[in-house]
Amino acid sequence: MSKPHTPKPPYPAQFREQMIELVRAGRKPGELAKEFGCHATSILNWMRQADASSGVAPGEAGALSANERQELIELRRKLRQVQMERDILAKATAWFAHNGDKTFTPSTRRLQPTRPNCRCARCAKPSRSRPAASTAGCNVPCPHVSKPTSC
Repeated sequence: MSKPHTPKPPYPAQFREQMIELVRAGRKPGELAKEFGCHATSILNWMRQADASSGVAPGEAGALSANERQELIELRRKLRQVQMERDILAKATAWFAHNGDKTFTPSTRRLQPTRPNCRCARCAKPSRSRPAASTAGCNVPCPHVSKPTSC
């Protein structure tokens, strides 16, 4: 015949308090259970009881302070803003990569539209670094002259 189940005597209060302190110090209940010969769920139950008796809600043993909570809210808001900006920039980059040759920047709009290789006096303005272009042998139609001529 089997013996009737006799419950284990409760662990001493001092032992329970030491287990709670060790868990709060960072030790894992499973490690403590193996080391001291008790069950991990017993240690977790002691933790819950200690939290309930001290007025801390279950799972809030490492709860944030009001300042930390406010900082967390602010950091999450900033993160959302940065992610939104990143998404906008990624879309803009893709759009410019696709339509880059069709866009103008303010600096390119100020330039006069000229044809490449046009050497008329109006298109090829002399400067100190570049003398007036030679017009000999140029057969490119100039947009500034009413009829195509040799420059």
